Amino acid sequence: MSTKIISTIEEMATRADELRKAGKKLVLCHGTFDLIHIGHIRHLEAARREGDVLFVTLTADAFVSKGPGRPVFNEALRLENMAALACVDYVGLVNDVTGLPAIRAVKPHAYVKGGDYRNAADDLTGNIHLEMQAVKAGGGETVFTDEITFSSTQLLNEHFAVFSAEVKEYLSNFQNRFSADDVLEAVGGLKNLKVCVVGDAIVDEYNYTVPMGQTGKGAVMAARWLERERFAGGALAVANHISGYCERVTLVTGLGRQRSYEDFIRGKLADNIEPVFFYRDDAPTIVKNRFVDGDADKLFEVYYYEDSPPPLEMEQAACQWMARHLSGYDVVIVPDFGNGFISRNMVEHLCAHAPFLAVNTQVNSGNRGFHTINRYRRADFISLNEPELRLAVHDRTGDLGDLAETIAARLGARYIATTLGTAGLFLKDRENDIYRVPALSVKVIDRVGAGDAFLSLAGICLGGGLDAELAALVGSAAAAIDVQIVCNRDSVSPTALFKYLVTLLK
Repeated sequence: MSTKIISTIEEMATRADELRKAGKKLVLCHGTFDLIHIGHIRHLEAARREGDVLFVTLTADAFVSKGPGRPVFNEALRLENMAALACVDYVGLVNDVTGLPAIRAVKPHAYVKGGDYRNAADDLTGNIHLEMQAVKAGGGETVFTDEITFSSTQLLNEHFAVFSAEVKEYLSNFQNRFSADDVLEAVGGLKNLKVCVVGDAIVDEYNYTVPMGQTGKGAVMAARWLERERFAGGALAVANHISGYCERVTLVTGLGRQRSYEDFIRGKLADNIEPVFFYRDDAPTIVKNRFVDGDADKLFEVYYYEDSPPPLEMEQAACQWMARHLSGYDVVIVPDFGNGFISRNMVEHLCAHAPFLAVNTQVNSGNRGFHTINRYRRADFISLNEPELRLAVHDRTGDLGDLAETIAARLGARYIATTLGTAGLFLKDRENDIYRVPALSVKVIDRVGAGDAFLSLAGICLGGGLDAELAALVGSAAAAIDVQIVCNRDSVSPTALFKYLVTLLK
């Protein structure tokens, strides 16, 4: 390993302190540096001229938020590449999405960024403001270079097979109609939408295990239990996704009096979500307890719930609330998991009072064969996967486009999306065209919740009046990010989505 590479941020702080005491002027650069090109080299050489010693820190792999498949080069290779440059004195990793840990450790006299950061308003993350404040607090100044610039993302996309030929062709055609700025401006304009999410509250539990193989007696598989993690799933996850893009979000859901998990749920909801809870005395809050291996592959799962219709008192209270309030929202999004909260009467109130109604009726092991989109008499946007669509029309072999048209016509929906897993999706705008989007995910960690992410983002885009082609891309990008998140550990944040959209459209 190169002597330039510093293994910990603490060691970097010690080294910087020693150099500062020796009267050296310290310079710091920070970034991903996934593909080093002539623009980077000139930037780093200019930075080196600002002082006596140049520290360069790289964002660790786990914190690179440029979307699926990035970084292309892992942190070990990126460190090695950077250490090979003569103008660089020391190199280290930062386990953070910002350069703040490095700034606080080095306390540079000059923190050097490229000229594209000079207008802080253009930084999608807003992190440059925080970094500049930290530099000033440490007694330094932020300096911007004006060297020749290239886009690492564009070079990687074009020459390193980050995306398949199918994805490249799709993105090229999309860019003939929309630029990255067009998409970001459109999605950013959704913040004033008033959104209501109605659906089952689900607590997802992952029990992480190590499979041990077949037991000595009988054909039973054994596993060693490691730990448990809980997530806010179902309608809770959908509300959290939307809360990053819309300032006013209401969540309408049901909890059980027995093992309600209410404190856990409230603690997991974003601050701008207003929860409206209805309680049933005869059941617990829904818990889906999954046993998984180290790769998040499912071994088996156990449901804790009551799937019978809600008690009359609870149903009436929910229906009364919907009759009074739903018409005051711009968009109503219904992730209907068929696990006992949404009754037939509630469905009727959703259909009668929602100005723009976006619905998914999920098929799962708790409702298979008994739960389809046909329980709704109307919707504006329908999102189904292929099995859900085929089950709704009882057709195993028919053309998916024809089946989608049948369902959309039956419910009077203008938009219907069919998600196809690794084959991507298509979104039909019945007044215009069908938009097909290939799968944008390069790597899959966990598929749980990807459909919810698509419903959330595509739903608010269409409900907010955005073009259907744009909504299909935004929803697909959200799903591509979500499959890299274990269950519902995190929501698809605007920063992550916007950076990935920029990555896609460069």
